[in-house]
Amino acid sequence: MQEYTLEWDRFKLKLGKKPCIMGILNVTPDSFSDGGKYFNFEKAVAQGKKLVEEGADILDIGGESSRPFAESVSEDQETQRVVPVIQELSKIIDIPISIDTVKSKVAEQALNAGAAMINDISSFEKDPKLADLAAKKNIPVIMMHMKGTPETMQINPEYSDLIKEITDYFIQRVDFAVRRGVKEKNIILDPGIGFGKTVQHNLVILKNIDKLASLGFPLLIGSSRKSFIQKILSQENKKANKKEINAESEECGIGTLASVAAAFLNGGHIVRVHDVARVKPFVQILDSIKNA
Repeated sequence: MQEYTLEWDRFKLKLGKKPCIMGILNVTPDSFSDGGKYFNFEKAVAQGKKLVEEGADILDIGGESSRPFAESVSEDQETQRVVPVIQELSKIIDIPISIDTVKSKVAEQALNAGAAMINDISSFEKDPKLADLAAKKNIPVIMMHMKGTPETMQINPEYSDLIKEITDYFIQRVDFAVRRGVKEKNIILDPGIGFGKTVQHNLVILKNIDKLASLGFPLLIGSSRKSFIQKILSQENKKANKKEINAESEECGIGTLASVAAAFLNGGHIVRVHDVARVKPFVQILDSIKNA
């Protein structure tokens, strides 16, 4: 696996040497998994601290749900959700905080509050000024592939050649980001599991991560508790007349581990997960086997 070192401000991330875990903190009422659980300020801060104690290497904080069919929220609303939490956590944790947003004004206030990375699911398409901000601050950015928008992405997504289309998209968006001043060494790519993809599309991505890795950038894989896992497991359960699987179920958590294994063994560098406590020992064993 290709190795990368991200070094900025007071942070240093070595990617590829060992698995890197990004813990998810949704400060939203409606995310597909844990929606509403950490909408309260005190609960959000406590969960952020817990994810770090459990072994997260990056903390990703978002105030707008990007689940299928989700509607967008205003800049003010999103800022009010995330900034106080980031402000508080940045004082007490020593890992980088990533702001998960498509809005430059939200990102700017989050960075001023203590965030140190930007995670943009639109790859600067929604708000090109976000690229200018990332360039000005000289910080790592995560650029994701999504077909459509959260409101429309799951309405019959089709591809003639999935991996080629994702690769071509990344080449185009990386070129855009670099032209706006973002340094290549600061770019992380995310193929967008579940964002305008069918179950089969998601499986093909996990199987072909090495092809995307050939672009020469670190890869982030966000498969945690996604609906493709639920659908696969629910199919099996239907045959046995058992209950349907939901995002919070134990089975979905175990299914997530299989996707995490595929991500790392096929060349992924970072996994974005809800359950750091479960994933951390799992990837430690994976890493030991891989480097034996």
